[in-house]
Amino acid sequence: MLSSQRMYKKYLNPQTSYGQALLYMHLSVLLWGLTGVLGRGIQLNESLLVTYRLILTTITLGIHAFWIKKLLLPSIKDLRQMAFVGVLITIHWLFFYAAIKASNVSITLSMLASQALFTVFFEWLLLKKKVEKSELIFGFAALIGISIIFNAEVFYGLGILLALMAALVGSLFNVFNKPIVTKHDPVMVSFVEIASGVAFLVCLLPFYISYFDVQKILPSTFDSIQLVILAFFCTHLTLVFSLKALQTLDAFTLNLSINLEPIYGVSLAFFFFNEHEHLSISFFVGASIILLSVVAHGFWASKKVRLSAS
Repeated sequence: MLSSQRMYKKYLNPQTSYGQALLYMHLSVLLWGLTGVLGRGIQLNESLLVTYRLILTTITLGIHAFWIKKLLLPSIKDLRQMAFVGVLITIHWLFFYAAIKASNVSITLSMLASQALFTVFFEWLLLKKKVEKSELIFGFAALIGISIIFNAEVFYGLGILLALMAALVGSLFNVFNKPIVTKHDPVMVSFVEIASGVAFLVCLLPFYISYFDVQKILPSTFDSIQLVILAFFCTHLTLVFSLKALQTLDAFTLNLSINLEPIYGVSLAFFFFNEHEHLSISFFVGASIILLSVVAHGFWASKKVRLSAS
């Protein structure tokens, strides 16, 4: 019988099949869908919310990495790139939770679908990757859904803008992470990136709190419970799963599949906060277009992999 440590090593084996990568990716997206609901439920400013989230995640990832003996430090060059990506994901979360506070969960999560289109642009600009017609088709299909939602929900203009900024920064996260996770273990990468995010926020937080006149500093008991769930299940596990998927999948496939996050998250927001009572028919039309683009791309990507393997 395998020891728990050997089981973890086998579980995190770098050799990930395409099917396993898709499973890791969709588990990540499902858990990400819960982050918006928790973000709305936690009664803290977005800066403090992200700070507590990152501190707790750094602790759990550190324990995880020590347990499976994955705390081998990379080269200085890779360490700097991981730290840079950690700052990017921190900024992404700040925009994300600020958008939820300025609008609602449904609007914010729907706008994240634009990550796929941003990814096409940044991979072409930064990685010199050739843009395929299929990527443009599926990316613009998601953009059409976003446009419909934007035109129908103009009351939430600030929240939509903040959510689009979160999507832009989020797309850079996966683009810059791709070359890192092909060389290093996802647990170690996640630990360095999250710890870098904590260091960044420690420097930023005093100015943020004074500028925005934050009233509440410490979380309540219920907020603390939600923060633990957010840190371990929706951050620790999702980072490891998504980076594991990124070892096999390209950044565009991962980001386009993240378009499912609005569907999961909006459904949860409907259940917990009755947000469907405040949204127009056009919102549901736009969300349906986004979902169809994701499903269509899933069939296309699977067929492409099967053809290349035959």
